[in-house]
Amino acid sequence: MSDGTDINALLRARLPTGVPLQIPPPCLTDMQGEPVAYVEGQSLAMRFPVLARYQNPIGHMQGGFIVAALDNTLGPFSYLIAPPSVTTSLNTQYLRPVTPEMPEMPHIICHARLVERTRTQLFLAGEVRDDAGRVLVMCQAVCQILPQKSA
Repeated sequence: MSDGTDINALLRARLPTGVPLQIPPPCLTDMQGEPVAYVEGQSLAMRFPVLARYQNPIGHMQGGFIVAALDNTLGPFSYLIAPPSVTTSLNTQYLRPVTPEMPEMPHIICHARLVERTRTQLFLAGEVRDDAGRVLVMCQAVCQILPQKSA
């Protein structure tokens, strides 16, 4: 990451003792996601390559892979700002196609930000942007904070 922050180290340090979580998870590793910016408690940006194997029949990045990239950004961000949680809803709006053959789109950048936090829930917003800063996809997520076990 450009500012030298090791997101995986931050995640491991914030997990409760004895929680058996794999950081980074295989789904993030498989999608080749890499953190590009983190603002403590406010936002996380991750870059994902636009690969030919993610294409739908008309050559656009398939929506499920776009949502997976968003989820692979929202999930780590949620763990950085609160105890472990699970996504209970993720609503997505597609604004522009993601096409790998376009030279200006070798990757997408997913942004996650905190909208609101209650005692038991996180309300997050996400965006997918291209290198020109155009918003391609928007989403809203709700995460349920898991009950913490007493030590």
